[in-house]
Amino acid sequence: MITDIPTSYLLAIIGVLLVLSAFFSSSETALMALNRIKLKNDAKQKKGAYLAQKLLEKPDRLIGLILIGNNFINIAATALTTIVAIKIAGDKGVAYGTAILTFAILIFSEVTPKTYAALNPEKLGYVASFVLSPLLKLLYPIVWATNLMTNGLLRLLGVPKDIAEEALSREELKTLVIENDLINPDVHQKMMINVMNLDHMNIEDVMVPRNEIQGININDEWEVIEKQLVNTYLTRLPVYVDSIDQVIGILHIRTILTMLKNQNLNITKLKRILRKPYFVPETASLSAQLREFQRKERRMGLVVNEYGDLVGLVTLDDILEEIVGKFTSEPGDRGLKIIKQGENQYLVKGRIAVRSLNRRLQWDLPTEEATTINGLITEYLQDLPTKDLAVSINGYRMTILETTQDNIISKVLITPPSN
Repeated sequence: MITDIPTSYLLAIIGVLLVLSAFFSSSETALMALNRIKLKNDAKQKKGAYLAQKLLEKPDRLIGLILIGNNFINIAATALTTIVAIKIAGDKGVAYGTAILTFAILIFSEVTPKTYAALNPEKLGYVASFVLSPLLKLLYPIVWATNLMTNGLLRLLGVPKDIAEEALSREELKTLVIENDLINPDVHQKMMINVMNLDHMNIEDVMVPRNEIQGININDEWEVIEKQLVNTYLTRLPVYVDSIDQVIGILHIRTILTMLKNQNLNITKLKRILRKPYFVPETASLSAQLREFQRKERRMGLVVNEYGDLVGLVTLDDILEEIVGKFTSEPGDRGLKIIKQGENQYLVKGRIAVRSLNRRLQWDLPTEEATTINGLITEYLQDLPTKDLAVSINGYRMTILETTQDNIISKVLITPPSN
């Protein structure tokens, strides 16, 4: 009879049960708090991590095992405490025993071990897996039966057996990336966030506008074309007939270098080595176009609108720069330098991309209505821009310093809002 066991022995057994309860409680918290990416890497080298990974592959079985163990132990502790309380204080001792055991379980078997496990998930989770793995095999029939009855009850209540995990929203994922100390340095975090932003950006946000496309008019004099080929800093050029709207192919400069050097190149040979032009819609997202560039093994596309009209040109580099930032110093970029004037003023070209300014100077200019500074100011004015005219957009004061004969803004002085 249990009542014949000395009280000191019963108290010792209750103490052991409380320790076991703490083990199950902390194991659950530690295993569920493990970083899955680090766990996957550790599993290749550490046995405990490998066992933990296997346990987490079937979380319903793991949770079932832990709950069975924890509840069995707590019920056993409650029964023994009741016996001890009656032996010490009679029937009145039951209430005291229940209160003391509740406090002991709460402090020593729940709050303290779970807090420690949350702070040290790997240290505790990997060790716990050595105990839980063989225990799961031993108690598998009980765990299986418990899960079977649980799933049956859920089906009766109209809850499907397999509920997919709720996907993180893009903003939640961004927060996770920013707050994750494992992602270091900051530039890696920024790149990951930029990748997630690609879905919200269209080709028209990064493309070279139609009026700035540099190409070769096949009907020009050969001397003009040859000079253009020798002096260009670009690696790919669209070739057209009289107008950029009539592109007949894309020329890769590398394919003609030898012939150009040996003066063995002419119009006929040039036409033969042209690659078929590749057209892309301006409304396509950057993430989708990045995949298309990879699938079609292309690095440049001609951008068309819904009517099939040519509106710009986009390259693989344009998209990659949205992820990693500017990584080249091409001669053509020299005219797009941002020149600081005084303490808080910047002189920029009108054709510089708004997103480029935002990225390079950490500004917050609107990007929904226009892709360039010229387009942004013109859209705001709803009229032709004139020299010395000043506007304020989102707190940024912009003074037009120079315009072309075509009423296109060429130079702007921008004063950002003071912090």
